[in-house]
Amino acid sequence: MDLVNSGDTAWVLASSALVLLMTPGLAFFYGGLVRSKSVVGVIMHSFMAMGIVGVVWVLWGYSLAFGPDWGSFIGKLDYVGLRNVSAVEAGPWADTIPHMTFVIFQGMFAIITPALITGAFVERMKFSAYIIFTIAWVTIVYAPMAHWVWGGGWLGGFGVMDFAGGAVVHMNSGLAALAAAIIVGRRLRHGQEPMDSHNVPFVILGASLLWFGWFGFNAGSALTAGGSASLAFMVTNTAAAAAALTWVGLSWHFSGKPSAVGAAAGAVAGLVAITPAAGFVGPMPAIVIGMGAGAFCFGAMFLIRRLRIDDSLDVFAVHGIGGTWGALATGIFVAVGTAGAFDLGDIDRLEQVGKQIVGIAVTWGWSFTLTAAILLAIKYTIGLRVDEPMEEQGLDIGIHGDEAYPGTFR
Repeated sequence: MDLVNSGDTAWVLASSALVLLMTPGLAFFYGGLVRSKSVVGVIMHSFMAMGIVGVVWVLWGYSLAFGPDWGSFIGKLDYVGLRNVSAVEAGPWADTIPHMTFVIFQGMFAIITPALITGAFVERMKFSAYIIFTIAWVTIVYAPMAHWVWGGGWLGGFGVMDFAGGAVVHMNSGLAALAAAIIVGRRLRHGQEPMDSHNVPFVILGASLLWFGWFGFNAGSALTAGGSASLAFMVTNTAAAAAALTWVGLSWHFSGKPSAVGAAAGAVAGLVAITPAAGFVGPMPAIVIGMGAGAFCFGAMFLIRRLRIDDSLDVFAVHGIGGTWGALATGIFVAVGTAGAFDLGDIDRLEQVGKQIVGIAVTWGWSFTLTAAILLAIKYTIGLRVDEPMEEQGLDIGIHGDEAYPGTFR
């Protein structure tokens, strides 16, 4: 208890609030990108993730992810219902903050990760299927991955570096989104009629809230209010800025117009890519990582569309590819330009790149395969999709009985 530091505790609690804000930010971001007849449903996906995962994390999610290691695969159930979790004494994962502070910080990551996936199946999934999917996915896919990387499991022990969630959050959600887009199927008349963003100001607002909250996401992952947090804060902003500029430049070149939606998407791609590297690289590598994210995610978006996969809001392109590039770049640039924030010792970058590739391959295979299994189980029991008349009408009225814009239909 004597080691608990009030400054570190205050920073991690504030960071927890910043990370929670990202989920409503995501709701605005996704809500602006869809048609107006489904914006309430899309926002509800994110809002309900806060409710569903907020309870699951306390009951069993945290224990599976960060409980005492069992076979390097999963956590034991010592912390079910937050039993044995102190609000005043430090826990096993951070020396200077109370154990419960660590629990709530990690809980915010668990909340936003399944919310990210929803962008792949907007406007067509049953709400009951979404609830079951979220509970199952956090339990079966997210918690083991968090344990492997951060909770004493085998990937962290192998040496995979993931400062704030490149594998656990972004590749994990991005590959889940790809599986969901394939299994749920395309929207009615996808590719035959316009399905453009209905509210670009919502998109910009959502991206701005994500950018703001991401400082808690990345800098908070230092778990102390010191040099590592300062470095993560700086490179987070730098990568987002570089990626936004890159995406705008590419959209300007190929379409003749600097897209506002593209600027927002580019910023998010940069934030995704810097996440695994945030505490391990300096500002100059962050510019390269951001530029790479803008270019690779921009290209992946067009590739997915050419394949006629209806990943409606480009979750795989931004989070799957952005997280993959960021994880690889972590190995390439680790300890470059870190301004003395910490000492990682002697790093063999070629060896570290190899470890990062192993982490990438495992995450891709685990997330896609297990997500597909969960979705297929739901599909052949209660069903995944609403019927065609409801999809035509829009899920806002059909499922929730609410309208974002009463008296209009756009």
